[in-house]
Amino acid sequence: MSTITELSKIAKDVRDGLTSSPRTLPSKYFYDDAGDKLFQSIMAMPEYYLTDCEFEIFQTQADNILNTIAPNKRPFNLIELGAGDGSKTRVLLRHFQEKGVDFTYCPVDISAGILEELKEEVLKELPDLNIELLAGDYFELLNQRIGKFEGRNVFLFLGSTIGNYNEERATRFLQKLRDGMREDDQLLMGVDLKKDPSVILKAYNDPHGITKEFNMNLLRRLNVEIGANFDERYWMHHPTYDPQSGEARSYLVSTKPQEVYIEALDETYSFEAWEEVHTEISKKYSLNQLEKLAQASGFDVAENFLDCKHYFVDTLWRPHKS
Repeated sequence: MSTITELSKIAKDVRDGLTSSPRTLPSKYFYDDAGDKLFQSIMAMPEYYLTDCEFEIFQTQADNILNTIAPNKRPFNLIELGAGDGSKTRVLLRHFQEKGVDFTYCPVDISAGILEELKEEVLKELPDLNIELLAGDYFELLNQRIGKFEGRNVFLFLGSTIGNYNEERATRFLQKLRDGMREDDQLLMGVDLKKDPSVILKAYNDPHGITKEFNMNLLRRLNVEIGANFDERYWMHHPTYDPQSGEARSYLVSTKPQEVYIEALDETYSFEAWEEVHTEISKKYSLNQLEKLAQASGFDVAENFLDCKHYFVDTLWRPHKS
């Protein structure tokens, strides 16, 4: 069960979303224990190509990546923003160790507990790895700790997490990251690319119903944690993809007029039949758009590492030198 502070934060975020126009529910609350398991199932689906594509890039191009980020095996700190379970990153960590590179792996997450679990799992496979855990907010850590590290920093931002922001928010995020980087630091960022719209849509509307369960689990969590009474029988999962904007969006749509009471807020919200509530965005880019995003954020594109289908890119950026 959440603490009172966490309950207040969730309740406030839900109130802000449901009183906005158009209405939203915060996607960060997808990830409770059940949501984490469902997302693991999503990543294992054949339709969810993103994970396999990034794995392929790391497995087939680890040497090129290493030579580009660390020519002549220059030492560096490998700082992973939002490390998760570190499964893809371990492909790179193993390769870098095998090549005898001097580096320290620094996973970043808001949760110290998740980082301890990650450290335990990584050290089972790579017991000699230099690892330093960084628990907290990205940008606070940039100012308080990362900015004081000796040597070069290579930041990892994998899994197309940048796609969870629209272009304006992505630019602001990257500008803020750039402001905390030194001139010889680098950023390796995973980005999902524009492609056949039907391929993209299947990743968010799979025939197994896992993405639907993932979206519905948000309502279940709110029912448990803030005393909402969403009845999922009267909500439908509705994903869309717009090839012009590159935005894949997920919605929960009310299938009838209904009211939802939220105990933590002591408030009731009315929904019309077929009213949509936006829950998630996953933006796709072209390589040309990524070039423009880099420039707008204060970076230069140094190299693009693509999978064989050109579905996905791990793009290496360096701070722009004026």
